[in-house]
Order: sequence, then structure tokens, then C-alpha cells
Amino acid sequence: MINHSLTELATALRAKEISSVELTLLFLDRIARFGDLNTFITVNEEMALEQAKAADERIAAKEATPLTGIPIAHKDIFCTKDILTTCGSKMLSNFVSPYNATIVANLANAGTVTLGKTNMDEFAMGSSNETSYFGPVKNPWDTTTVPGGSSGGSAAAVAARLAPAATGSDTGGSIRQPAAFCGVTGLKPSYGRVSRYGMIAFASSLDQAGPITRSAEDAALMLQTMASFDPKDSTSVDKVVPNYLDEFHKDLSEMTLGIPKQYFTDGVDKEVTKAVEGAIRTLKKMGADTVEVDLPNSDLGIPCYYVIAPAEASSNLSRFDGVRYGHRASEYDDLADMYAKSRSEGFGEEVKRRIMIGTYALSSGYYDAYYNKALKLRRLIVNDFAEAFEQCDLIVGPTTPTTAFELGGKADDPVAMYLNDIYTASINLAGLPAMSVPVGFDKGGRPIGMQLIGPYMDAGDILNVAHRFQRETDWHTKMPEGYE
Repeated sequence: MINHSLTELATALRAKEISSVELTLLFLDRIARFGDLNTFITVNEEMALEQAKAADERIAAKEATPLTGIPIAHKDIFCTKDILTTCGSKMLSNFVSPYNATIVANLANAGTVTLGKTNMDEFAMGSSNETSYFGPVKNPWDTTTVPGGSSGGSAAAVAARLAPAATGSDTGGSIRQPAAFCGVTGLKPSYGRVSRYGMIAFASSLDQAGPITRSAEDAALMLQTMASFDPKDSTSVDKVVPNYLDEFHKDLSEMTLGIPKQYFTDGVDKEVTKAVEGAIRTLKKMGADTVEVDLPNSDLGIPCYYVIAPAEASSNLSRFDGVRYGHRASEYDDLADMYAKSRSEGFGEEVKRRIMIGTYALSSGYYDAYYNKALKLRRLIVNDFAEAFEQCDLIVGPTTPTTAFELGGKADDPVAMYLNDIYTASINLAGLPAMSVPVGFDKGGRPIGMQLIGPYMDAGDILNVAHRFQRETDWHTKMPEGYE
């Protein structure tokens, strides 16, 4: 059962081959057995079994949806009613949410079972899942390496078969990069497609929730339920959510894939380039045409992102002051001292670094020099993608410049860590849909991901191409040794 797709699990549940309670117990046992990966912050055993029992009753009454009874995990950035929601931080280590995020509610209404909350970089700030207050997550393919961040707990849990699917959030690559490092499929929808209500904000103009699964078909099923217009989220787009599985019909002979010359340079590991180029050859054999496209401002994506994202973070995280909820210092002299000590104790080093960068960029005298210029660069990046899509249907390239690196290997070099997002951050700046799919392994057995990027509000084509690619290959079915 642990290698079944979501569709296969749904079929088994309806055929009474297994109950939701039995399936939930299976995954809860695996979570406990492989706890050394540190993928979960909170395991929701009692509530999960109650949800599974209700799902079985719903299936028996023939009132099930395609996801009813299927256990999933939520990244600990999404508020979940009556469950600890920490965002991987000491600041929220005692916070129990009084309500559900919209995507949590959507999936719960569909009858899914919440196994628990997955570990993550603190407030989603990181590329390795090493900034979590609860300790780093280990990559199941090689436990001496990082799983990627900030959704590393979700990606590692899906890779090790501790959950059939999980939610993640992506601000600069935080779904796609860990998906690439862990050999799973990760989808970042278009900005505004999935409600951000109840997702603890990092950078409000960049954050977007999405699914982490083993296949494109599973990602389509998850997105179908997660996506909805939400009047509680002012950035939610009021546009009909298509049936993504119905879009798995377009033959690749109808598709032109854009290959950005900036994505295949000496800065990319040779094994990554070889695997992605091999995957592109497979897509061409399947009928797709290719054309070289130019993204001249792609090298500005990282500096642009690391001005805008910290600036928005410095504003969003000002609400964590020790007054209303979260960590409060035990000793202080006055209100100002309480603010300072609570924030100093509650936030980790990376979060404090980004708050300081963002505050500086927004300060008087520096706003025009940094933040305003970054906004202008963002527009140029958006225009680059728009011009590229006049020549092609999708853009294809590496998800990351390297495979998973050693735990602690870049902890002392923030710039080197930030460069892991070089091929992903620009897509968030442009608000486009993108996904990472597995395309091979390096000589050390570490997974390699290929990124598919689509036009705004057009996840259907990237899901279709990914699905057809996965029907021709078996990279997405591979499982790390020792987790059978």
C-alpha cells in the first residue's frame, strides 16, 4: 500500500481492500519507525484515527470524494484547528490554532486524514531545513545530506513513504527544491490559485501553497481540492478551477518547450545538466519541439528576491511580539524590553538576519536604493517570461544547480545557501506555476529534479507534460533503500 498512488489508494478503500483506519495506522507506524528522519513536529494520532473512522463511514455511505480516507501531512506553516502550529519556530512552539487554514479546511472537507504537521525551516526561511527550532530533517536517500527547504519535512516524508502526499509552501522554491533533493514531485501553483488564508506569512507577494506527491497525477488530484477562490484572502483569484485530470489529453506533438540558455551554464553540476538534458531528449522523442529562449534578467532573480522577501518578512513578522500569542520572555523591565527579549529569544539566527535585511531595505534613505529598484527588476523578470512564452508553451530546465548537499555544509555561508534558489526564485517573482519532477540520480545516488514552468494560471499543461513523462520513465517510482 505504501507505494500505491492516491488513485490506487482510493480504489482500494472503496473496494474494502483496506479501511481508512487500517491505512492510517500503517502510516502512523511508519512515522514512529522512521522517527530519526525528524520529518514531523507533531503527530496527530488520536485525531487522525477519529478522522479515518469518519472517512470509513462516509465511504460506506457512498458519499466519498476521490481523496476521502487518504492520510496526508501538512507543513507546519498551515494553521490547523486544535493542533500545534509552530512554523518551525520557538516563537510559536506553544501556539495551538483556533481555526483551519483554507487549504486545510478544503482537504478536510474532502475527507482526508491529517497524520500530523511536518518539520520546516523556521518561518519558511531556509533552503536546507536546518533552521528549524526542532532540529534538521534528514534526507532519506542519504541521511548525511539535507532534504532541501523550507518544505523539507513534507518532501522527506513523501519520499520515505511516511505519507502518500503532503502540503508545502513555496516562496522562492520551497516546494520544488526539496522535491528535487528528495526525488519526489512538487508543484507550485500560480500566485492566487490557492488561498493563503491561514498560512503563516513570510513574504505575502510571493508565498503560495502547493502539493508534494510522488507523481504528477497525484499532484493534480491534490491541487484540484486545495485550489479555490477564497474571499478571506485578498490575493485569491476568482477563476474557475479546471479539472486537472481532464487536461491529461494534449499530445506532446502539440507542445513547444523553451530551453533557457541561462539555465545551462558552468554553474550547474555536470551530472544535473546531463540528467535534465536526457529528460529533454525523452520529451523530444515523445513528440515535443524545443526552442532556445532568452531570460536575460534571470541572474538578477536572487538579488531581487533577497530584497523583496526580507522586506515583506520584516513587516509580517512584526506581529510576533510576545503580547498576544507565542513566546514571551520570562523576565523583562518594561514593554519595550519585553518586545526585544521575546523576539530575540523566539526567533532563530536566519529569521533575525532576514528581518534586519528587510528593515534596512525599507528604512528611510534606502527604500529607493534597494526596495524600489527590486520592484523594477521584478517587472523586467515578469516581462522576460511573458516574451519567452510567446515562443513556447512551457519552459524546461534544472530545478537546482546541484543535488542535496551535506548537513551543515553551507550553514556558515548564507550567500551559497541562497544560490540554491537561483532557478526557482524568479518564478515566484513572476507568480507563475512550476513543478519539479525526478529525472535521475547523481553518482552518489542523490536525486535530480527537472523544473517545468508554465504561463500564469496554466498548471494544466505542466501537469500534462509531467504526467506523460512519468508514464515513459520510472524515476518517480524509485524508493530510498531501507524504507520498504
